Amino acid sequence: MLIGEVAQRCGVSARMLRHYDRLGLVTPTGRTSGGYREYSADDVRRLFHVESLRTLGLTLDEVKDALAEPDFTPDALITEVMSRTRERIAAEQAVLTRLERVQRSAPADWADVVHVVTRARALESDSGARRQQAVLAAAADTAIAVDDLVAAVLAEQDVNVAGALRWALARHGVRALPGLVDGLDAADAAIRRRAVVAIAGIEDPKALVPLRSALGDGDIDVQDRAAVALAHRGDATGLSVLIAMVGAGRRDVEAAEALGRLSVHEPTDIVDLVQESYDAATDDASRVRITQALGEIDSPAAGVMLARLSAAPNRTVAATARVILDGRTGR
Repeated sequence: MLIGEVAQRCGVSARMLRHYDRLGLVTPTGRTSGGYREYSADDVRRLFHVESLRTLGLTLDEVKDALAEPDFTPDALITEVMSRTRERIAAEQAVLTRLERVQRSAPADWADVVHVVTRARALESDSGARRQQAVLAAAADTAIAVDDLVAAVLAEQDVNVAGALRWALARHGVRALPGLVDGLDAADAAIRRRAVVAIAGIEDPKALVPLRSALGDGDIDVQDRAAVALAHRGDATGLSVLIAMVGAGRRDVEAAEALGRLSVHEPTDIVDLVQESYDAATDDASRVRITQALGEIDSPAAGVMLARLSAAPNRTVAATARVILDGRTGR
């Protein structure tokens, strides 16, 4: 078959066939008396092989190498192409996400588009100082889009930048919740921790729902942060987590303060649960921490328990209880 007929039957342009010939990828077996390329049945079959491999994302050089080696094994090459394809998809998804964010910002002209993109790129900078500057500058300028802030706060590892991002995000209020709630479903526990801390900074009753759900997270730190945040809002859903934090010594001072705040807002008898935790404790260090936590709970029941503990067999526990009681008497 001549080149025109091959092009028509195989759906490959004559120009591409000539390119394949120059590369030595698909070289016609013969030539007519007039010098035209003439393709045999084997040439056409090779062409089909080339086109099939190209649909998998292989470059022309990779296709040529694959067809040139009779003992070629495709596993390694296919793995490499798959990796390349995933990277390309991720890059294209990032572009699509940015376009969607630009569209949601309702730009009036191209200057607005450039402004939004510049802000987003600043948040992706390798420099923590530049990222922080971009967030703080938004206070005096056009605010950064909430989606950009959510993505940034879930990815940020610099403590200072993360604080600035949470501050900026809190200004959006409840509008930031959907993206942060998605962060609570992330496979990476670090992302879930950042999400729960950011949610804790949103002063809206709707934030209570995701905070309560975070109490069932598989990561203890996520649970702890959610329990503390709930207590500061007067919500006792995480009470058992707070008491466990004190007993185990996980940010026990913060947990004790949360228990004290909760005892003011919540009528639940916290001291009964503290007593159960004390009775179940298996080491003196836990008992001392639980006794110290009672000092944050300003209630008659806490005073009664402290009075009992002032005569405890463990001298450190007894001394701690007496010091707290003396302080209350002084007040």
